[in-house]
Amino acid sequence: MELAYIPSPSHGVLYLGPIPLRGYAFCIIIGVFVAVWLGNKRWIARGGRSGTVADIAVWAVPFGLVGGRLYHVITDYELYFSEGRDWVDAFKVWEGGLGIWGAIALGALGAWIGARRRGIPMPAYADAVAPGIAFAQAIGRWGNWFNQELYGRETHVPWALHITSSEGGRVPGYYHPTFLYESLWCIGVGLLVIWADRRFKLGHGRAFALYVAAYCLGRGWIEYMRVDDTHHILGLRLNDWTALIVFLLAVTYIVVSSKKRPGREAVVEPAASDTVPAGAAGGTETVAEAEAEDEDEAKAEPGAEEAKDEAESAPKKG
Repeated sequence: MELAYIPSPSHGVLYLGPIPLRGYAFCIIIGVFVAVWLGNKRWIARGGRSGTVADIAVWAVPFGLVGGRLYHVITDYELYFSEGRDWVDAFKVWEGGLGIWGAIALGALGAWIGARRRGIPMPAYADAVAPGIAFAQAIGRWGNWFNQELYGRETHVPWALHITSSEGGRVPGYYHPTFLYESLWCIGVGLLVIWADRRFKLGHGRAFALYVAAYCLGRGWIEYMRVDDTHHILGLRLNDWTALIVFLLAVTYIVVSSKKRPGREAVVEPAASDTVPAGAAGGTETVAEAEAEDEDEAKAEPGAEEAKDEAESAPKKG
């Protein structure tokens, strides 16, 4: 008898009347909110405006969801288009199946569109949201726990995951909780990026590249432990090859970028740099407005000096 293990939820969905509340979807939504919240704080600290990260996320998140689903469906097409399968299931995102590689790729495209519309350098935005994305992944992985999926090899360690469902070819038993391993790894990646960014003042996309490289390192060994069906190339799982290639690209970018564009961007949001404190009035005014006021004051000062001189030269009465 197992004395300790991680239990699986008996249901991955609760119903509020006719409305289904799915644990997988909740984890994704909470992760997005955390990423936007932290990204906004980091963006403001870099000199950007509050709300910019959320505005660009309106583009990035939908693109990321579509990209994540496309990657999953393309790499596991037999789950939806082979004999006896229903292709309509390819659209059922709530049942699980989002590939992080596709989510980041298309999410970056959406973010680029949003950043370009606001005249913001994409690398600076990527650096601001990088640790938040890692934390969002850490939260999102718990969606796999709700769905009893993506676990590792059978084990009897005290933290083994107890799989109880037999749907989809599952065999009830005790397995490595790879969802938990990746969740903890992503938290570590987020903390690493925050520390390295403060220590080395990373800029021009290097904080984001560090996140990518660090995540790929962990994903490599975690992916190797998983037992779900997937395509293999030369004995390695497809996602292991993807992690290796993306890791090399991220490291190369860090090295080349550090030589070509050292340091950090001085201005991340041009519109934000055009505002200065308005003083006691409590509002904000543009630099142009402030300069105009200074010119008006300068013009008024000569007249004030002349009036003062005339008053001093006038004869004093007794």
